[in-house]
Amino acid sequence: MPEDELEDLPGVGPATADKLVENGFESYQSIAVASPGEMSNTADIGESSASDIINAARDAADVGGFETGATVLERREEIGKLSWQIDEVDDLLGGGIETQSITEVYGEFGSGKSQVTHQMAVNVQLPPEHGGLDGGCIFVDSEDTFRPERIDDMIRGLDDEILADEMERREIEGTPSNEESMAELIEAFLDQIHVAKAFNSNHQILLAEKAKELASEHEESEWPIRIVCVDSLTAHFRAEYVGRGELADRQQKLNKHLHDLMRIGDLFNTAILVTNQVASNPDSYFGDPTQAIGGNILGHASTFRMYLRKSKGDKRIVRLVDAPNLADGEAVMRVQGEGLKPE
Repeated sequence: MPEDELEDLPGVGPATADKLVENGFESYQSIAVASPGEMSNTADIGESSASDIINAARDAADVGGFETGATVLERREEIGKLSWQIDEVDDLLGGGIETQSITEVYGEFGSGKSQVTHQMAVNVQLPPEHGGLDGGCIFVDSEDTFRPERIDDMIRGLDDEILADEMERREIEGTPSNEESMAELIEAFLDQIHVAKAFNSNHQILLAEKAKELASEHEESEWPIRIVCVDSLTAHFRAEYVGRGELADRQQKLNKHLHDLMRIGDLFNTAILVTNQVASNPDSYFGDPTQAIGGNILGHASTFRMYLRKSKGDKRIVRLVDAPNLADGEAVMRVQGEGLKPE
């Protein structure tokens, strides 16, 4: 949205419009869903003025009111489904990872969480007829897990038909059997994955704000951002806030971070995929003692919760633990050199 349109809001002059845009409030909708305190702190505007601006933006953007279930159903038709390229897992998820939702994948070390984020960074770039969303990826790396070499492996692991279609779509001469053509295709895929390494929890929160700016910049481009991967969501929070005395502060910051991510999903029709660490519950005498960390804050914020569990060899059990409209269930996949594959 051009800055001069923001000036149509009461109390917003050129200087205030500049402040709003600089701090990520670039549209009526992004202003409408902000809180007066948040806007006051980030854009250096008085809280009373911020409240007036937000109320005017809500009227202009027509948000905050009630609507019929039929209207909600119509809007949900805009939601995209990102395929895992594994039928059993896609069926478990009702078609794949949803945009405008947070999907949490948790499991112990080596269960394949980072493999999922890498695979989705590839799959999201495919067209809808091949299970993708025709978009780019933002990858927030908090555990030094991102490896472009792994992306290379996973692209080469795609079906030859998909690779040939991608070469034609991206105007790359040659065939998948030609190494120069494949190298060019892999570079084209990597160009649409925007990676940032988070050094601590505060930096990770800042990167979520930067991700919103990047998604806004690419919104009208050929490759809009269609997935944000955070691997892992909780590592820095877990390391920096130790003990019960700091639990409340940790959960408060984590809650804000999750809401920042969810706002990206809502504003830009983007899927949010986060990985989470686990802990062993010493009170559990029966069944699997593994439980996701992050507490109720993360449990409530995640629309879909998925638990990855090691099995024999390269097999992994994918369990849907929680979803608003789907039954719990399990599927099996393999983590191989070529990426995630069906059993």
